Amino acid sequence: MPPKQTTEKGHSDEKVPSDGTQTSFARQKGKVREIFSIPAPIKKLFDLVPVVVYPANPLPQRAPKSARIPSLYVFSKGQDAAAGRPSVNPSCLKWQTFLNIAGIDHRLVSSNNHASPTGALPFLLPAIHNSDSLQETLPVPSNKFVKYATEHGGIVEESASMRYSAYQSLLDHRIRNAWLFTLYLEPLNFSAVAYPLYVASTSSNPIVRASISHQLRNAAEAQLLKHTPVIDTDDLYSEADKAFEALSILLGEDSWFFGNGKPALFDASVFAYTQLLLDDDLGWKEKKLCRALRVRDNLVQHRERLLVRYYGGS
Repeated sequence: MPPKQTTEKGHSDEKVPSDGTQTSFARQKGKVREIFSIPAPIKKLFDLVPVVVYPANPLPQRAPKSARIPSLYVFSKGQDAAAGRPSVNPSCLKWQTFLNIAGIDHRLVSSNNHASPTGALPFLLPAIHNSDSLQETLPVPSNKFVKYATEHGGIVEESASMRYSAYQSLLDHRIRNAWLFTLYLEPLNFSAVAYPLYVASTSSNPIVRASISHQLRNAAEAQLLKHTPVIDTDDLYSEADKAFEALSILLGEDSWFFGNGKPALFDASVFAYTQLLLDDDLGWKEKKLCRALRVRDNLVQHRERLLVRYYGGS
């Protein structure tokens, strides 16, 4: 019957889209595909030139070269580095001495911050062997030296004393702050000590030298102003004097700190400052910080023991 046929047809139309509707949907789907698809010319180009991962390029000719023994890059004069003498920078000297204490054979290379992968010295370039992987020949930053020494047969001993952190903070803050001031912000010492070591050795260009001098002094001042709104010279030296006194009491009559039977990392940390402050060859002019150290006989003797034991008394 015609009415029934019409109803059935209408019911069918609700469930099955017409051909026109299917065509419209297909067109919309095609447009979406076109938006997210790679254009044909580019696809053909990539088909012709597949992605290939090439091996790493060799290092530039002036880049640090691996040697048969590890190379420690430090602030030092060229002839002093060749002779294995103590670095002229506390951070470098600390880790140079630590590697000596741990028994890690290495050679010294005179360098500067610009040559360091981390932007700071020291860093260690491991010895290279034919069987070494790329990972094993990457530069080692100083915060991984203890791990490196442990993994390469070094003898690493450190005090388990709960006081260790407190005494380390004396070096990291009070003594370091006084060191920054006496080296960079005392005009006489900057001209006599810092300038020859960190400025004149970098460039012969007077403009470059002036720029480096400005940067060094500004950096030291900014570091000190992190802890106080005003740099109080008397307070800096007073706090350093108290720190030296605390270290002297800690050492007492022992040969090494914390009563250890042999020197350890903390001894190297102290030596990093005592060696430089007691080194008359550096040419200190303003010696207030040097005098504060020199009156502590056991700290002076501690420095002498390490100097003789690991540097031949040089």
